Amino acid sequence: MTIAIVGASGAVGQELLAVLEQRQFPLSELRLFGSERSAGRTYVFQGREHTVQLLQHDDAFKGVDIAFVSAGAGVSRAYAEDITRFGTIMIDNSSAFRMDADVPLVVPEVNIADAFVRPRNIIANPNCTTIQMVVALQAIERLSHIRRVHVSTYQAASGAGAQAMRELENQYRQLLNGEQPTVEKFPYQLAYNLIPHIDVFTGNGYTKEEMKMYHETRKIMHSDVQVSATCVRVPSLRAHSESLWVETERPVSVAEARDAFASAPGCMLMDDPANKVYPMPLFLSGKDEVFVGRVRQDLSNPNGLSFWIVSDQIRKGAALNAVQIAERIINN
Repeated sequence: MTIAIVGASGAVGQELLAVLEQRQFPLSELRLFGSERSAGRTYVFQGREHTVQLLQHDDAFKGVDIAFVSAGAGVSRAYAEDITRFGTIMIDNSSAFRMDADVPLVVPEVNIADAFVRPRNIIANPNCTTIQMVVALQAIERLSHIRRVHVSTYQAASGAGAQAMRELENQYRQLLNGEQPTVEKFPYQLAYNLIPHIDVFTGNGYTKEEMKMYHETRKIMHSDVQVSATCVRVPSLRAHSESLWVETERPVSVAEARDAFASAPGCMLMDDPANKVYPMPLFLSGKDEVFVGRVRQDLSNPNGLSFWIVSDQIRKGAALNAVQIAERIINN
């Protein structure tokens, strides 16, 4: 296999390199691409140095089997034809094609069959918050159809990229030194703060991030489920958390739900409140699974369940999900 990574120097690009190596992905050649700023940088993969090539409108993707693209929606749209015209499968991590009818939007634990019907040779990786949510939702959907979801997200700085992570760390240092914190990646200081604003606001009062969760969930799950989200940036460094309330067609007991989460692909049950066992981002960064805890019956609705999930959004929410899609394609 010849594999390419576009956006190799970014947070997701670097995680892709790590995931490919850790999972011993079967590749014989690796090509790295980036902007003028990152072209010429070298990264070690499987003991060999690889140099980042400048991404250009040329035939550099000829012979590439799968290209992981994580350089933003604008770059994905601009270079999709260059990437796919020789038969390369483009697994895109941006929002560029997610809602296009002829582009599958895939989470392997939920709808891997969609990945095998790709008219444009493009597969879209969903938004990070959607990915971890639908992995958990699918466990309940197998028991009873989910009618409605209310979700509040607690999104780490890493969701805004490597520079955002550095900004948060720097803000804490600056504040502890009595300095004015630098604010560039976020609308406000994130250190010691919460910001209920991720992406731009739309006409209905929801942000684009919140609307992504609505539309993407329905597409991935092939469902009429109604999703209402509030997305919040929190001053943790890595791994997103979500508080979920779901309404199902029939009552689902806590015991049923726990068993479903414990056996669901990609899920890990971490639910023992009496012993203070529940998912927390501090301890789950770098992990592959979606961790589920605080499973309980909703007090206001006999068909309602509440639970809490945590997942590393750079891994399962981006790089790992993309690699898992590629693995399933290869295995077929």
